[in-house]
Amino acid sequence: MTAEKLKKGILAVLKYFTLILGAFVSILPLVVCVITAFKSPEEYASTNVMTLPKSWTYVENFIQAWKQANMGVAFRNSFIILVFVLAGSILTGSMIAYVLSRFKFKGNGLIRSLFLFASLLPGIAMQVSVYQIMYTIGWINFLPGYIIMMCGTDIISIYIFIQFFENISTALDESAIMDGCTYFGVFFRILFPLLKPAIITVMILKGVGVYNEYYNANLYLQDKNHLVTVATSLFKFTGPLGNQYNYICAGVIITMLPALIVFILCQKHIYSGLTQGAVKG
Repeated sequence: MTAEKLKKGILAVLKYFTLILGAFVSILPLVVCVITAFKSPEEYASTNVMTLPKSWTYVENFIQAWKQANMGVAFRNSFIILVFVLAGSILTGSMIAYVLSRFKFKGNGLIRSLFLFASLLPGIAMQVSVYQIMYTIGWINFLPGYIIMMCGTDIISIYIFIQFFENISTALDESAIMDGCTYFGVFFRILFPLLKPAIITVMILKGVGVYNEYYNANLYLQDKNHLVTVATSLFKFTGPLGNQYNYICAGVIITMLPALIVFILCQKHIYSGLTQGAVKG
């Protein structure tokens, strides 16, 4: 009995130690970022990263980060991209999932397998051919083209919608069709409203990825004056002579605020969407 209690005690200590260590590793970069954001360039150069700033009211870094990084334009472009990519991904993903889950036809399994195979391919390795296509059709430095490209790289949402459709009874479809409803009517008027949890899940996963996307934005939106995004705006403070981390940290905090506000206002719906949109047995 004593050995059993000792074993449980050791496991409990390891559990809490792991949780505390994980929290520390996750929070430490954010703490350093906040401390650095309130330091003047002279103060940053003469102190270490964990030294508290002399004044927490020093906001010049935030002003310079906003102006020099052209963050007003960056937020506008990121908002446009986010809205259209989410709308396109949700609409196309849910419609493809509807066809694959509700209609049995030759090649259904093959299409699902191809989607799965495509999701396993490394995105970086595919960029050579994707870039050639984008360059050939003139979609480099073309915001609508970038939006379409981002909509076409979302396979995970299709599987999320398929999983959710498979938990909705086909009796709803059959009853609506017997009453004279078309397949489009069944989808948009009956099934699509029931996809709210799955839609929230896709919006979170896809939205975070699009908002933080740096590689594709930097590759296809090369005009950093008019087509800058939130993820690429802070690159202005890097260079061969060194990085201006006080401005970078201030910009990071600015970019975090919209996501933080959305999370605080919508956390109830976010948690509900993640749990209800999860894979069900």
